[in-house]
Amino acid sequence: MSTSADATSPTTSLANHAYEILRHRLIMLDIAPGDPINEAALSAELEVGRTPIREALKRLERDHLVVSYPRRGTFATNVDLTDLSTISEMREALEPIAARRAARNLTTERRADFTAAIADLRALESTDEQRTLMERDLDVHRLIYSSVDNPHLSETLIRLDDLATRIWCLVIPGIPDLVTHIREHIDLLEAILDGDEETVAARAAEHVREFDKTVRTTLR
Repeated sequence: MSTSADATSPTTSLANHAYEILRHRLIMLDIAPGDPINEAALSAELEVGRTPIREALKRLERDHLVVSYPRRGTFATNVDLTDLSTISEMREALEPIAARRAARNLTTERRADFTAAIADLRALESTDEQRTLMERDLDVHRLIYSSVDNPHLSETLIRLDDLATRIWCLVIPGIPDLVTHIREHIDLLEAILDGDEETVAARAAEHVREFDKTVRTTLR
């Protein structure tokens, strides 16, 4: 049986470290869809053993970010655009719940974090690199998810947002005004600061619908 000591063991800590790094590379398409995952190379690069790498890859497979085949190896999953509808359906149902809880759970520290996030979004420029814009987009979603005080909800939303981000990264070259889409979070964050649960729920759902519409328009 697992113990609390197991959860904080050196191997677990290293596996978590490898997982976070690889997950970010996969969702940002630094590891391209279909690319093979070289365990030995990653072990050397991240300076961890093969066991933590394998543990990280098991988690990433559960997240649908990698897939393993017997005698062939492990690969980054392809970005399946036909998944957009099901991902958006789930996010449109769950994002408003998360936004409501974030508005309800405001503390002094969280209020400062949301205020800083709004300032970061206002400071974005159309000349900023796409990578910078996407990182800000991720930061906003992670901030909201970290404020829901419901680990099951936040974990589910993170997995869905990871898959949505991969689709987003794939279509970015066809989006003429990415910074405007990223700045659309400002109204949502301001409503959270106001504690207006009805407004934040509506804006969170609308944000998902706009994401879905933008992707579909870009793919035409």
